[in-house]
Amino acid sequence: MKKLILLTGLFIGTLSLNAQSSIAPAVKGQQYGSGVSEEQTFDVYSADKLVRSMATTDKLENLIVRAEVSGVCEKKGCWLTLVNDQDTRVFVKMKDYAFFLPQDILGKTILLDADAEKMVTSVKELQHYAEDAGKSKAEIAKITKPQTEIRVLASGIKVVN
Repeated sequence: MKKLILLTGLFIGTLSLNAQSSIAPAVKGQQYGSGVSEEQTFDVYSADKLVRSMATTDKLENLIVRAEVSGVCEKKGCWLTLVNDQDTRVFVKMKDYAFFLPQDILGKTILLDADAEKMVTSVKELQHYAEDAGKSKAEIAKITKPQTEIRVLASGIKVVN
């Protein structure tokens, strides 16, 4: 009986390790989801241009955005944030939860094939994302107001450098 329990534990542990390592590292040229083809990169938005464009509209579709990653979900790579000069949170989720990103994508420049919309994110959701990002309980407790942000829904991502 002890051997059976030990073997079962070993099998589950092996499966867990294999599942965690299935996300390819964020190296130049690596694609996630449907990726970004060369033909799509003719009219690329920077994160700054995206933020400025969203000041006059609530939604933009079929965009290619080039930006540096400023944050990533530490738990499973299910979201990220983008650097911009407007002090506006640009929050990226993966379309249909279809793919995840490695934590080493932090600081990398990427291209995203995506749609974007302006939205208000609740305190509860902001606190959840702060927890995912590894923030301390004190930092999470400081989140007391909803935040207007740009929510990007990415169908494909390509690492530029």
